[in-house]
Amino acid sequence: RIGALIYITGKLVRGLSTQTFAEKKFDLTPDQYVILNLLLENDEIMCQRQLAEIMFKDRANMARILEIMHQKGLVEKIPDSNGRKIVKLVVTEKGKAARDMVFPTDIDLRKIITADIPEEDLAVTFSTLEKMNFNVRDKVKLQI
Repeated sequence: RIGALIYITGKLVRGLSTQTFAEKKFDLTPDQYVILNLLLENDEIMCQRQLAEIMFKDRANMARILEIMHQKGLVEKIPDSNGRKIVKLVVTEKGKAARDMVFPTDIDLRKIITADIPEEDLAVTFSTLEKMNFNVRDKVKLQI
């Protein structure tokens, strides 16, 4: 039961986010918004592989999302100093502005999602989900 509930809740939250982003005519998808947040909140410059691992996306999907973000001017791709095919990702001023524009809506969505749930319950839920994530993350084989 818990697996089904987690799955359905995730789909509902994603659906609400996608619907809200479309209604507000944001030029970002929820995934793109999460990527901008991860890049901006992380002190170190990240590469595609790190983002894919955090978001649990395969290489092809992550590459596609980042290429669209690059074409929109939201992120810059900086070649890694070691040469190889690794590129570091940096949020542009346009990306920062897009993230800042969506941020109040993100806060509103969080309020809707967590309405009438005491902080203590949210803390326990968060902790439990983190532990479940940890328990299964390394058991799933995804080409990242």
